[in-house]
Amino acid sequence: MTGDAAHRAPQVCGDGPLLDVADAIARNWAALGVRGSFLACDIDTGDRLGFDTEEPVPLASVVKVPLALVVLDLIARGGLDPARPVTVDPATSSVGPTGIAAFRHPVTVAVGDLLLLMLSVSDNAAADALFDLVPAADVDARLRSWGCAGIRVRHRMNHMYECAAGAAGNDFSLALELAVRDERAGRHTIETLDPAHANLGTASALVGLLRRVWRDEVAHPTATAELRRLMGHQVFTQRLASELRADSLRLSGKTGTFLHLRHEIGVIEADRGTRVAVAALTRADRRAAQAPDIDLAIGIGARQAFEALRG
Repeated sequence: MTGDAAHRAPQVCGDGPLLDVADAIARNWAALGVRGSFLACDIDTGDRLGFDTEEPVPLASVVKVPLALVVLDLIARGGLDPARPVTVDPATSSVGPTGIAAFRHPVTVAVGDLLLLMLSVSDNAAADALFDLVPAADVDARLRSWGCAGIRVRHRMNHMYECAAGAAGNDFSLALELAVRDERAGRHTIETLDPAHANLGTASALVGLLRRVWRDEVAHPTATAELRRLMGHQVFTQRLASELRADSLRLSGKTGTFLHLRHEIGVIEADRGTRVAVAALTRADRRAAQAPDIDLAIGIGARQAFEALRG
């Protein structure tokens, strides 16, 4: 992506009033200095609204959803025992602020519980322990076999931090500065922010995958049911869930955060039956480790889209 391309007007999609909602969300993001992609789709009717839905974006921890689906499918078909114990030593495992990645001592965890840690608290060490069992190339190949165009799985989670350290040493603030600078310039000092090398996805592809998972149209039905359950355990509520103000609404989601990337994908479900799959993939144009206004803008967009699609 060139610097000029980064500043182009978003390509908005939707019919009639839905187009107006998509345009309003895009303008709100732009006012905050946020570039990105957004798509919301009614799982049952196929009605949709969004913008820049085909733009490939590095996924950060959102990649844990397709990883989980492939692992769960392998379990469902008898190729992997969910009770299999896996020992992870934090001294040699992946970097991260949550779960085993934040532990100080070795721990043995069953495969099924690694999946829970990976999706509920976004544990990078748990994810990479699963990548040890099912390598990235195998996950990518399985996605190809399922026809999941627009999603690429190329590397373990810790590779993101290795590449950032290679560019900025142990100075995470410098890595963030490089990410923002490169976003403006359309170049990539940090390899895992380069769409040619990153774990990659488009809003359209990710929403398409969620729709197939919720309709049991991809992988083994036992796998899709378990993925839906596990995504319902996510503890982070600052993005898509931030504006869901009714107890009658439920969100099953997965965030992704790395340097200037702030993402979430998920499904919002109403007690009365409406189901909307959402992908919000953002890149911030600021040097800030915390950006609650951007998180809230993602939630506002999700609420507006859900209400518009529910009619």
